[in-house]
Amino acid sequence: MKVLLIYAHPEPRSLNGALKNFAVRHLQQAGHEVQVSDLYAMRWKAGYDADDSGAPPVGEFWRPTLDSKQAFAQGTQSADIAAEQEKLLWADTVIFQFPLWWFSMPAIMKGWIDRVYAWGFAYGVGEHSDRHWGDRYGEGTFVGKRAMLIVTAGGWAEHYSPRGSNGPIRRHPVPHSARYAVLPRL
Repeated sequence: MKVLLIYAHPEPRSLNGALKNFAVRHLQQAGHEVQVSDLYAMRWKAGYDADDSGAPPVGEFWRPTLDSKQAFAQGTQSADIAAEQEKLLWADTVIFQFPLWWFSMPAIMKGWIDRVYAWGFAYGVGEHSDRHWGDRYGEGTFVGKRAMLIVTAGGWAEHYSPRGSNGPIRRHPVPHSARYAVLPRL
C-alpha cells in the first residue's frame, strides 16, 4: 500500500508528533511505502491567492476557482501545489492527521485542501451537462483511494457525545470534504 500522511501540528514533540511517528514506523514495518507532508515543517502557505495560478492582468477580476482550473490544465500552478498533487496521485491511501481546533482542522490543513484540490484535479472532471455536474471526490481523480483521519481533541469523551457540550464527534471536522472511501473506524 502507498500511504500519504498529511500532518498538521506545529510541535514535533506533541502527542500528534508521536502519533505521526508511530504511524509511519508501523506502516513501514508492515511493508507499506509512506510519504509525509508535514505542513508546518514545510512552511506550507495556507492561503490561496493569485500567485498560485498566475496573477490576472492589472484591473481584471480574479476568479480563484476558474483560474485554479486553468493553471492546473496548463501546468502553471505553483510548484508546491503540483508536488502535493503528485503525492495524491501516487498514494492509494491518504491519512489526514491533526488536532481538532475550534471544531475543525487547523487552518494550515484547510489551506492545503483549498490549494491542492484544484478544479480539474480533485473535482470538476468528467461530464458536465444539465444532468451531471462533473465527477467529484470518489468518482473522479480519487476513485479507489481510501482515507483515514487521525484526530486528537481536548476534553473528555462526554464533551463529544450526542448530548455533550461540543456535540457528537462524528460531526467534526471533515466527513464531507475528504470524500474518499473512508476506512472503517477502529
